Amino acid sequence: MNVYTTDKIRNVVLLGHGGSGKTSLVEALAYLAGITSRMGSVADGNTISDYDKEEIKRSFSIHTSLVPIPWGDVKVNILDTPGFFDFVGEVEEAVSVADAAVIVVSGKSGIQTGTKRAWEICEKYNLPRMIFVTEMDVDNASYRQVVEDLQALYGKKIAPFHLPIRENERFVGYVNVVQQKAKRWNDKGGVDKSDVPDYSQDNLQICREALLEAVAETSEEFMERYFNGDEFSEDEIRQALRVNVMDGSIVPVLMGSNTMARGMYTLMADIVKYFPSPDKRKCAGINTVNNEVFHADYDFAKPKSAYVFKTIVDPYIGKYSLIKVNSGVLKADDTLYNYHRECEEKTGRLYVLRGNKTEEVAELHAGDIGALAKLQKTLTTDTLSTKNNPIAYIRTQMSKPYVSMRYKAKNKGDEDKISQALQKLLMEDLTLSYVNDAENGQTLLYGMGDQHLDVVVSTLAEKYKVEIELSRPKVAFRETLRKKSDVEYKYKKQSGGHGQYGHVKMTFEPSGEETPYVFEQCVVGGAVPKNFFPAVEKGIAESVKKGPLAAYPVLGVKAVLYDGSYHPVDSSEMAFKVAAAQAFKKGFMEASPVLLEPISTLKVVIPDEYTGDVMGDLNKRRARVMGMNPLEKGYQEIVADIPNLELYGYNTQLRSMTSGSGTFSYEFARYEQAPEDVAKKQIEERAGELVEIEE
Repeated sequence: MNVYTTDKIRNVVLLGHGGSGKTSLVEALAYLAGITSRMGSVADGNTISDYDKEEIKRSFSIHTSLVPIPWGDVKVNILDTPGFFDFVGEVEEAVSVADAAVIVVSGKSGIQTGTKRAWEICEKYNLPRMIFVTEMDVDNASYRQVVEDLQALYGKKIAPFHLPIRENERFVGYVNVVQQKAKRWNDKGGVDKSDVPDYSQDNLQICREALLEAVAETSEEFMERYFNGDEFSEDEIRQALRVNVMDGSIVPVLMGSNTMARGMYTLMADIVKYFPSPDKRKCAGINTVNNEVFHADYDFAKPKSAYVFKTIVDPYIGKYSLIKVNSGVLKADDTLYNYHRECEEKTGRLYVLRGNKTEEVAELHAGDIGALAKLQKTLTTDTLSTKNNPIAYIRTQMSKPYVSMRYKAKNKGDEDKISQALQKLLMEDLTLSYVNDAENGQTLLYGMGDQHLDVVVSTLAEKYKVEIELSRPKVAFRETLRKKSDVEYKYKKQSGGHGQYGHVKMTFEPSGEETPYVFEQCVVGGAVPKNFFPAVEKGIAESVKKGPLAAYPVLGVKAVLYDGSYHPVDSSEMAFKVAAAQAFKKGFMEASPVLLEPISTLKVVIPDEYTGDVMGDLNKRRARVMGMNPLEKGYQEIVADIPNLELYGYNTQLRSMTSGSGTFSYEFARYEQAPEDVAKKQIEERAGELVEIEE
């Protein structure tokens, strides 16, 4: 591929609801740019973007794909992202290196949750954006409805650039709202100029008015002229658009048909014309030598530096680190320094990815996106720079996973293979994690949702040839006591030669502390010699690991050794340890033992209209709502205390209730006594564990 200078690069991320047409849009653009000889389709599983076997099988995007499209003398790096929220980590990675966004909206389905979420992401990252309405060849698609809904949501900054012309239920052309002229597609794929049809005049006036209002909003002078009834010239409109699309104060709305590859030329022309090249964007890191701000600003003349925004690990093709060059010019065989890992990396060859195809390039200029192969220690969100000028860029904040499932190997002996495969998946996906919960004898896999975890299971089987089973996680209950007990236990065993003798008198009561136990002794007169005190404590320490009620760890017990006896020959540390353990078991069960369940503080963020449904569901889950905080743009944050047992399946239920717009997070708060019915069920389920302890 050719080498492109910074001013000839556009980095554009495609955002939108799942199924709105992002991948098929890339396919149409690639076809018109001459990259492919025929257009693939998601249904046929032969698109450039969705090349992964899981994506082909499921017919939707799972990973962000990079597809550079040469358009004239400009290269447009298209980042095609998944639309489903379970794969939001891929979106966050792509957005971190994009300079602008195209939000794709289905003309048939209209504004959806993913559309609003895409807008919020653009606001968060301060990205210039356009809206592209797809499926205009579909009979019940309504461009006008989409524009009106966008204006209702986002106000006068929405500026429709085009208007579809439909005749005999066919999408035959469009009206350019700026020029107020019509264009129709001909058999050669080009356009013929024509007059605006009479039936489009009313819609043209509506769109023209919306466009002029958006332009008028950009300056006081224009606003005054607009209210005075002055006409803006085409040049004035275009100049205002150029400036204000870049700063996000005007959002153009375009439209077309992906399957018919119509509307693509105008989209690409407007991307080149209105979206900023990287040198128009700001970018800063920290010089780690002097702690001063390093204004990279995609300046090719400054020392070279790059940000690793994504990692691809494939068992067949190896590891690729996807980078955006933030300053300087990267060349093949450069030696770069990774400040975070304190190591130097030899870059070797430089690549540009197009889907799953790699193409070698001689150099990458500031602002360009490419890939480095087989970096030894570098991971996603690391910075590469020169050793003389070591830079660190702010790491992308990734969403934290809260949906967990217990997993285990289907085949014995696969545990090591699974662990190694998961390590590779974790390198690729920062929204995936796994935790070894030794206390409950389980390993937990955390993801963004059930679909996310389902894809992980399939990927392990398909790519790494190992199989795991997912099941409901165990919840970490605790045991404690509510009263005081006073017990005595004598351990006496005679079996020829030396016997075993240990005799303790102890009290057990609530300690009021968060630690498992507190041990004290107040033995007088040497009834139990001092050298056996550690053995008694050891007996208690081992007993609290699995309590006598339901084999859960014990919390908040005070054990006091106050009397006992010993045998000068038969007493031993082991005998006193056993005596203490048995005394604990007896004393614990006599002191009104109860089960404690973990309680977490849950924060749910939802649009206002879903508050009633979400509150009702929380009540069913035994949650106590502690408060509500109104947030910006019509959102509410509900704060509640909820038993961990009731969090299972909450993600699916919340998305179902809120059409996918609700999000939640939680963190452990404390333990509370479990209700009688919950405790009874747990004790019955854990009966087998108690038998094991006794044996």
